[in-house]
Amino acid sequence: MKIQPYIEKLSNSSEFKEFEKKYGDAYLIAGFFVLDFEAGQNIHQIDYYIPGQKKVAAFSLDNHQVDVKILDMLTDKTPEKLDIKTKIDLEAIRGILEDEMKNRSITEDIRKIIAVIQTIEGDKIWNVNCVLTGMEILKAHIEDESKSVLRMERSSIMDYVKKIPMNQSVKRKPSKKEIDAQLEQLDKLKEALQKEKESIVESKNSKPLGKESGSESKTAKPSKKSK
Repeated sequence: MKIQPYIEKLSNSSEFKEFEKKYGDAYLIAGFFVLDFEAGQNIHQIDYYIPGQKKVAAFSLDNHQVDVKILDMLTDKTPEKLDIKTKIDLEAIRGILEDEMKNRSITEDIRKIIAVIQTIEGDKIWNVNCVLTGMEILKAHIEDESKSVLRMERSSIMDYVKKIPMNQSVKRKPSKKEIDAQLEQLDKLKEALQKEKESIVESKNSKPLGKESGSESKTAKPSKKSK
């Protein structure tokens, strides 16, 4: 499924209609998704930017209800609008990553995908972090239009432990306290993903990604603005 049905579901909710009345200038900036292939605790979140307050409204669409949180921006930069029409299905992200992993002789399995889609200099980019078997994290940037992997690299999960505490999920219904704790952890992860977004922009404006030291990278195709 693409992100459009989630946005349509949100748009039809009473919570969003009330939000629109209050913040008429708000616009779509991101989709934030967690695909958990072990515990099945998936998360579907749609983010809107509120220019008048310079804040983000994060709408959670899980558990047959719509919840919204108003969050502070992580940077001073005004985010770009996101078009709801995307080429990549959420379910297809795993296959795109696995094909590229085979090309790079990465044999671990994907346990969890954390994917954020945003518009970066006019291009829709999926910023993806995966938890792999073998205590590793896989990071990738996927261009939505071409469905091509612009960058992929691995790192140890231990590099993230101090920054983002990870409660191991158990196969039972989580308590409200546990869900709130997980959402707080995801907010911290979104901050890390925002830094990744900034690195994409820097790479586009300077050197090709393929020349980065110590990473398993491909040269990113130039943005549409530079063509």
